[in-house]
Amino acid sequence: MINDIEKLIEEKKYTEIKKILNDMNEYDISEILEELPQKELVKIFRLLNKDIAADVFSYMDTDKEAMIISSLTEKEAVDIINDMAADDATDLIDEIPANVVHRLLKKVDPETRRDINQLLKYPDNSAGSIMTVEFLDFKEDLTIKDAIKKIRQEYDDKETINICYVIDNKRKLIGKVALKDLVVNNEEKLIKDIMDDDIQSVNTLMDQEEVAKIIQDYDITAVPVVDSENKLVGIITIDDVVDIIEEEATEDIEKMAAITPTEKEYLKLSVFDIWKSRIPWLLLLMISATFTGKIIQHYEASLAACVILTSFIPMLMDSGGNAGGQASVTVIRGLSLNDIEFSDTLKVIWKEFRASILIGITLAIANFIKLLLIDRVAINIALVVCSTLIIVIIIAKIIGCTLPILAKRLGFDPAVMASPFITTIVDAISLFVYFQIASNILNI
Repeated sequence: MINDIEKLIEEKKYTEIKKILNDMNEYDISEILEELPQKELVKIFRLLNKDIAADVFSYMDTDKEAMIISSLTEKEAVDIINDMAADDATDLIDEIPANVVHRLLKKVDPETRRDINQLLKYPDNSAGSIMTVEFLDFKEDLTIKDAIKKIRQEYDDKETINICYVIDNKRKLIGKVALKDLVVNNEEKLIKDIMDDDIQSVNTLMDQEEVAKIIQDYDITAVPVVDSENKLVGIITIDDVVDIIEEEATEDIEKMAAITPTEKEYLKLSVFDIWKSRIPWLLLLMISATFTGKIIQHYEASLAACVILTSFIPMLMDSGGNAGGQASVTVIRGLSLNDIEFSDTLKVIWKEFRASILIGITLAIANFIKLLLIDRVAINIALVVCSTLIIVIIIAKIIGCTLPILAKRLGFDPAVMASPFITTIVDAISLFVYFQIASNILNI
């Protein structure tokens, strides 16, 4: 489709482009616009009907949104912001220059301005910062007839009407009611007679990752957001949660790879951004690897007496690092899903200890056969290497499973204690164990 649109642009057939785009799904339109050069993007965006322009706009990347807003007239920009959901408009406000924000907010509808200002006051990544204030609520003494009338009047401006929320005279959340319950019950009944008072809610200051976990655990499509006085101030819907899950998963992956998290997409990162996100951890890991070098220097005489020991150092260090990495990733995932708590530490260690013995023995047997048949080393050398391998695997597994748990207990992100960090620790321990065993068995 993008090729057809580009061809029509070259032929300046804008009437035909307008007809095609306005018959398409809003998300598909945004995908097409994302592919267009900046000059053509703004021109084609102006062809969209007013009633779908804001929806298309909300699907686009925030940097593209900011560029479009800056290119539109003030009236066009204000119209777009007025038609956007408040949470999407707030994300946009964060991306455009402060002087433009000030000018536009003075012109938008008072209600829109109030909603945006309300969302801007919450901390980043909190429930309050990602919620939408466009929801339906009913007073408990409202009749079903009046509730349905309210839905008909306001549904077009709301994020969802499948679930509506019930509040008392002080706006405190007391329950919820599903649309189907409004339809099937007698219209003279009161909302409080059919509402469900068993309702899960989140506080405005709750971390967005915890919000996502609640929606997943309770298998709900939306969750109400309340303030410190339990007053209903907004809702968070499943589409927001999908974005959160993706964002948090990306952040954990970056931390586990020893990269400082960034909110930009890879292709939008400059070389300097990449350098800045990676160099701190690489410097730390490089400096911490100094201990490995010191251990080798300390046992330099032993290595000189039995040079062949040197050739097995990479295998031992890699095996230990990989074993520790496997354990850490498994535990980090369990911690993120709340499957593992600090109270489970001994259970986790015991499980990994038993697994590490089986894994270590299996690797040692395979390696022993290889050393005798392929490398053709002496039996005592093979015993040194394989004994070290078993002990290193056990130690690596225990370190890999305990460090993330301890990190979370101390208030750090467990993902930081992933493969690169654990590998550095295990490398140093592997060498120390290796040379100690070699000294005792080979008498060097």
